[in-house]
Amino acid sequence: MRKKTLLAQEEEENEINLTPMLDVVFIMLIFFIVTASFIKEAGVQVERPDAPTGERQEDAAILIAIRENDEIWIDRKETDPRGVRSVIERLHAENPKGSIVIQADENSTNEMLVVVMEAAKQAGVANVAIATDTD
Repeated sequence: MRKKTLLAQEEEENEINLTPMLDVVFIMLIFFIVTASFIKEAGVQVERPDAPTGERQEDAAILIAIRENDEIWIDRKETDPRGVRSVIERLHAENPKGSIVIQADENSTNEMLVVVMEAAKQAGVANVAIATDTD
């Protein structure tokens, strides 16, 4: 009986306690999550027109990009012009206080910009801005 007790005690002493290591890993994970910066992007590169009087928009919840060939990109996905309103409504429901920033390429048509702005208005978003370069 005594041999079993000593054997069990020896096995217990030889085990590695992983709790401190897990604590350190968990703290590091929290540190990286808190310090990470999350940047919203529309998903495509757009050449914005210059505007020296442009102002920075801080609370942009929805970024919409209009490419030079009038493709509309929302949330890294190409969107049909007829479906822009429904996508804006869905994204606006997730963050009702956020605004919309439209990144229209300088070679895109005004027609597509108006289509997106009208869809935003119909979706109930009051704060719509157009992105420019302020060089």
